[in-house]
Order: sequence, then C-alpha cells, then structure tokens
Amino acid sequence: MGTGQKRNTPLIQEAYNALQQFKYETANELGIQVPQGDYWGHISSRDCGAVGGNMVRKMIAAAEQSLIAQAGGNTQQNY
Repeated sequence: MGTGQKRNTPLIQEAYNALQQFKYETANELGIQVPQGDYWGHISSRDCGAVGGNMVRKMIAAAEQSLIAQAGGNTQQNY
C-alpha cells in the first residue's frame, strides 16, 4: 500500500511507536530480515504472520502476568 493510501491514523503516537519497535524486535528474534524503511511488501505472508503471531503471544503473556500480579496484590490486601 502506498503512503498516500494510508487512512488509519494512530490515536496515541507513543503507543504506535512502541508497537512498531516491538514488531522489529520480534522480527529480529525470529531471524527475519527486517526491511529498510517501513515497507514489508517483500516479506512473505508466512513470515509476517509469524511476527504478528509472536507479538500476540507475548502481549497475552504480559497481560496474564499483570492479572496474576493484580490478583496476588488483592488477596494480600484482604488479610
């Protein structure tokens, strides 16, 4: 998709930047050659899916850890 065709704009620029950084870190961990610039058109669908899938896996794990920490904190406060 060309740059002139992009219609979605991030609501929180810092969150967008953090997700972009997270995407590149995940690609590097998987050994996927990170493209120059922000064009991923020459990367295979399989590799892009692997990056996205691993990002989701890590975000779910982080959310679970956060819930566990909150639950642990709530039980200690009730005593």
